Amino acid sequence: MAQILVRGLDDELVERLKNRARQERRSLQAEVKLILEQAARLDMKSARKLAEAIRKSFKGRRFEDSVRLIREDRDSR
Repeated sequence: MAQILVRGLDDELVERLKNRARQERRSLQAEVKLILEQAARLDMKSARKLAEAIRKSFKGRRFEDSVRLIREDRDSR
C-alpha cells in the first residue's frame, strides 16, 4: 500500500485534525485517511449536488448579518 508524507502543515491544522480524530475515536492517521478518501471520491457533479442539498436545508431560514459578528471578533482580539 502506498504512503504519502505531507510536509509543512500548520500546527493549528494538525491540532484540529487531532481533535476531530479524538472526537470520532480514531487515530490521526485513520482520520486523515478518511478525509482524503472522501475528498477523492467527490467529483464536481456530486459536489454540486451536495451543495444544492445543503442550500435547500437552509431555505427559509434567516441569518443575522455576518459583518457585525466579524467586527466583534476583530475588536475582541
